[in-house]
Amino acid sequence: MTAVVEIAGVQFTVHQNDMLNVPLLSGEPGNTVSFDNILFAEKDGATQIGTPYLKGNVQAKIIEHGKGDKVLVFHKHRRKGYRKLNGHRAKYTQIEITNINI
Repeated sequence: MTAVVEIAGVQFTVHQNDMLNVPLLSGEPGNTVSFDNILFAEKDGATQIGTPYLKGNVQAKIIEHGKGDKVLVFHKHRRKGYRKLNGHRAKYTQIEITNINI
């Protein structure tokens, strides 16, 4: 079974036992979270499209929290002597999809 789920404002295509890095979620590693915003589902060739969402949920287990790779942002105004370098590391949560209920 395949589903398209909205998690923290971002759409992800999920399958059973998938490992995903999603934007930071509240909860401790080992906890179970449930996502109700299912936009699309497909099973054995039969598809369902939500208007806007389907009834059901996707269960996932939190594996760990972490930080992504460093992203450098460089600003410059030419001929003005202005240069600035900023950077950040986006926080994420790694989850494992355990169950898809439609």
